[in-house]
Amino acid sequence: MKSSKRLFGKTSDGREVYAYTITNGKISAEILDFGATLRSIYVPDKNGNTADVTVGYDDFAPYETSTAYEGKTVGRYANRLSGGRFEIDGREYNVEKNENGVTCLHGGGEFSFNFWKAENFSDSTVTFSYESEDGAFGFPGKMDAAVTFTVTERNGIEIRYRASADKDTIINFTNHTYFNLAGKGDILCHLLKINANAFTPTDKMNIPTGEIKSVASTPMDFREFKVIGRDIGSDYEQLVNAGGYDHNFCLIGEKGQMRAVAEAYDTVSGRRMTVYTDLPGVQLYTGNFIERRTGKGGRENYKNCGFCLETQYYPDTPNQKNFPQCTFRAGEEYKSATVFEFSAD
Repeated sequence: MKSSKRLFGKTSDGREVYAYTITNGKISAEILDFGATLRSIYVPDKNGNTADVTVGYDDFAPYETSTAYEGKTVGRYANRLSGGRFEIDGREYNVEKNENGVTCLHGGGEFSFNFWKAENFSDSTVTFSYESEDGAFGFPGKMDAAVTFTVTERNGIEIRYRASADKDTIINFTNHTYFNLAGKGDILCHLLKINANAFTPTDKMNIPTGEIKSVASTPMDFREFKVIGRDIGSDYEQLVNAGGYDHNFCLIGEKGQMRAVAEAYDTVSGRRMTVYTDLPGVQLYTGNFIERRTGKGGRENYKNCGFCLETQYYPDTPNQKNFPQCTFRAGEEYKSATVFEFSAD
């Protein structure tokens, strides 16, 4: 198993899209230069059988049109901004309202639906860089960003982000990979644990209300391993409004401290994934609105075929002053890391 670069497809206007494979000889990952998209992760099960544990497509075309952000790098502000607006030092900025004409979702999609430049490609690592113009999608400051993917010796996919801008701005990056540790079917029987005592409830537009609510005695409690599907269909208002889990969990531990924050396990394959991050929150999304279409290997993608653990600052942070803030001053560097580490037992 070696690193490689291949032509993956072409955009609708004829531009070539390349896929970069990195590996440690035991697991491998493939990343597209379009959207710095983590397209696949091949991991062995308890019997040594290798499968792709991510949801996506064999061809490029769906990556250009899908609104589910499969595997994409998301910025410059991941998750939602209420009313497509925020303020810095009293100055209001109005940004792309790409969700129902009301909300800015995932920075309007700019970083996810553009080409990144591949750099420093080797057997186990590759870096992608992107330059965003001042005022792009309404955000202030010319921004230089980079994301580095590395396959670690501990069978992890490490994702390191770096960004800075020449004006004060908000920065919040994440990766939007949908995981399915069985490599097929749905994820409702996966076991999940999240190291969080609280979550941020949302309104019917999936915007945080500003409350930080205890998970105790609610279906949001994942402090011990729980089957994802156990409570997902309950009449709990938060789950009804979102069609399942689509919520930010307030992680235990200090922002900037790298620690284990979540763990998922598939009892059939024996595959286990542990998530590490230095960020304050993680969004659990259970693919509630994935469009039905043909995915990898001819299998159909559909609701609950994968789950996301999107490490992040909390949604709508600039408009919620009691949340950990992510406004970065001109020239100040944003740095963060997340690792998805795999094993089987």
